[in-house]
Amino acid sequence: RVGEIAFVSGHGPVEDGELVFRGKLGRDMDTETGRKAAQLVMLNLLASLKAELGELDRVERVVKLLVMVNSAPDYIEQPLVANGASDLLVEIFGEERGKHARSAVGMGALPYGISVEIEGIIAVKS
Repeated sequence: RVGEIAFVSGHGPVEDGELVFRGKLGRDMDTETGRKAAQLVMLNLLASLKAELGELDRVERVVKLLVMVNSAPDYIEQPLVANGASDLLVEIFGEERGKHARSAVGMGALPYGISVEIEGIIAVKS
């Protein structure tokens, strides 16, 4: 944290201590599966944020996400994958606190072959 801003490092799709949703979108998995991966990544990111803040009620607003999608060269639906994370935030925090700026970019590779990595900038209450 820097003052009232939390910078949350990149998170991946971990479930029960194991990396899941490995592979490239457009080659190894479809957009809907990528969307589910992004939802899981966002839940992991929120768990880390809660560990830092104590309670997610201290989230004033989600400011920005960077959603990195492990993509086949011709895959173009990165924003639809990122919607899995973005829609979840609006569902949890509502439009006013959960809607945010976002970049959704295709990557040639991500660590350990994961399909989605997300980092975030969050405004928090003191």
